[in-house]
Amino acid sequence: MRRFTTVLTVLLGVFPLTFGSQYLFDGASAAANFGIDPWPTGTAAGYFAVKGIRDIALGLVVLALFALRQRRATGVVLAIVAIVPIVDMITVFSHGGPAATALGVHGLTAAVILVDAFLLLREREVTTGETLQPAHS
Repeated sequence: MRRFTTVLTVLLGVFPLTFGSQYLFDGASAAANFGIDPWPTGTAAGYFAVKGIRDIALGLVVLALFALRQRRATGVVLAIVAIVPIVDMITVFSHGGPAATALGVHGLTAAVILVDAFLLLREREVTTGETLQPAHS
């Protein structure tokens, strides 16, 4: 289970870097997958940079904590970060976006983040020679 959680956590750190970069460099194309149409144009399109850097910063925080072997702290941060896709989902719903995108993209993302946070938070510390056991038996 630890290996699965490790892979999932790394992916949850890398994915925001990729789509955050898309918002910085090609915001209009990236925005098409968010679930709100139409997106702002002209000077209002500056929100693409805001969304892009938000995603990049969140991904870097997750990866930095995880690289420093702070698995429990990473779990806490992920639990907090799950607020972002939840609010994104609510935003899509409240702006007339498709339910499939709200639930299938943002809702599913929040659920996966929360599962990973839960798995990280229930891990015990590993000392040399011991196997990892769930915190609650």
